[in-house]
Amino acid sequence: MPNPDLPRWDLSPLYASFSDTRFQEDRARLREQLEALERALERYRVAGEEPVRTPEAFFAVADALNAVRATALPLRGFAYLRQATDARDRAAAAAISELEGELLRLDRLMPRIVRWWGGFEPGDWAGDYALLLQEARVRAAHQMSEAEETLAAELALPGERAWARLYGNVSSRITARFQGEELPIAALRNLAHEPDETRRRAAYRAELDAWEAHADEIAASLNGVKGARIVLNRRRGWPDALEPTLHDRRITRATLAALQRAVEASLPVWRRYFQAKARRLGKTRLDWWDLFAPVARERRRWSWEEARAFIVKNLRPFSPAAAELAERAFRERWIDAEPRSGKRGGAFCMHVGGGASRILANYAPSFDAVSTLAHELGHAYHNLRLGSRPPLLRATPMTLAETASIMNETAITRAALAEAEGEDALAILDTWLAGAAQVVVDIHSRFLFETWVYERREGRELAPEEFSQLMTEAQERTYGEGLATRHPYMWAVKPHYYGSDFYNYPYTFGLLFGLGLYRAYQSDPAGFVARYDALLSDTGVADARSLAARFGFDLEDETFWAEGLELLAEDVAKFEKAV
Repeated sequence: MPNPDLPRWDLSPLYASFSDTRFQEDRARLREQLEALERALERYRVAGEEPVRTPEAFFAVADALNAVRATALPLRGFAYLRQATDARDRAAAAAISELEGELLRLDRLMPRIVRWWGGFEPGDWAGDYALLLQEARVRAAHQMSEAEETLAAELALPGERAWARLYGNVSSRITARFQGEELPIAALRNLAHEPDETRRRAAYRAELDAWEAHADEIAASLNGVKGARIVLNRRRGWPDALEPTLHDRRITRATLAALQRAVEASLPVWRRYFQAKARRLGKTRLDWWDLFAPVARERRRWSWEEARAFIVKNLRPFSPAAAELAERAFRERWIDAEPRSGKRGGAFCMHVGGGASRILANYAPSFDAVSTLAHELGHAYHNLRLGSRPPLLRATPMTLAETASIMNETAITRAALAEAEGEDALAILDTWLAGAAQVVVDIHSRFLFETWVYERREGRELAPEEFSQLMTEAQERTYGEGLATRHPYMWAVKPHYYGSDFYNYPYTFGLLFGLGLYRAYQSDPAGFVARYDALLSDTGVADARSLAARFGFDLEDETFWAEGLELLAEDVAKFEKAV
């Protein structure tokens, strides 16, 4: 039944429907802009033997590209948002397919443009586009021929993306018999939050059986995706699968190494947390099915209006502008909060143009849902700060994309802990630490697993049992004695392995970088906000190291990452004392 207390978003500022005159006009405008881009490339002989490389030529093509992307943003956004709230929306599915087909023209052109950009000597004339040109030099050096890159772009649809779709289709349809009910796999996994250990354990075992029953086709998907990527990386001259992700995410290998040394040094702290949680649950050691078990009954029920008021109130001392943006998002119905059939699970935030966003949530009256909402409103604030930038200068790497969301989440969690008492305080603290443990401990296990998969897949395809063995070994390295049991099918659970490479370590980076910024805020609240806003608006024009240096952070120094982890260690100590 519909819940009138929870809002659905308003998409009418974008378009009323797919037959809306504005939608049709923008579709026609997109086609015209793609043609204008192609004419600009011809005018400046971008694909010729003697291309024109002048500031005038660069900005003419950049303006044409920005126009295409600005028009495509709300078109794609409207279609994806419609489908996200109704998986049965055939019109949305058709619009997405048509738009992807039209934008394939841009995908085919980009290798040519990147190669052209790579030949520029960026001087003062380039301004904020200097980093784009510097990065294009690296990307151009790792491109195949234009014909090969065009073929790779076209083959991605029936190739890598098809394997990813197979994974999505198979995994989303898996069900399991559980205590007399046929449950979808997502509902089965949600039972990990049940207070009754008997149900948690039974759900865990049923889940493993369900994944095992479909392991062959999911393993085929993983072999297909990673096998294709190995071939392309080799042909493009990358030394390994990790290197292009470091380039795309604008960090150095030394930065990642410093981060991971700090993570590995923190693992004993997390094992203490798992041991303390086990004691609270009356167990000698924690099992996998206990990771998200509630340790206290949250007495407070957070209504939608209470969540709204709490978030706005407690963002204001940290950032009045972030609080104002949150109030606007609530007032203008940017948020679709009502859980319902056909709606996608989880939460996300999508920029729809002009600094505006839309947020999908599945709200429940718990602090965990309040924290998630604050997190997504952080993404919306980041989009607002980037809104005045042209599309080419809004491209934020994954490593920096979580900055504002972590800041929001941290501010709201600290405020809630300051107010809460007893069982409520313990529940909030455990929710925070359980999430942080996933980002630090579990993410590191996923990184190790993916590294080993690439090493093994280089020689041949892997059997499902081999993927499970690698996953178990990775969990052994990270969770260690903190857990008594493992989850050998986490390689099948996580969709990130199938859509991109190393979609893991940027989350750890984002959490700890955000905590570093929060410490800077605590040290100098008055001088922080202006620098914070400038950082958010510059995440598309500067790399992570130079942005961090504005706050005195050295990302290649393990000490910086250890300081963020120390804040979490303090929370673990509070948890140990509380239980």
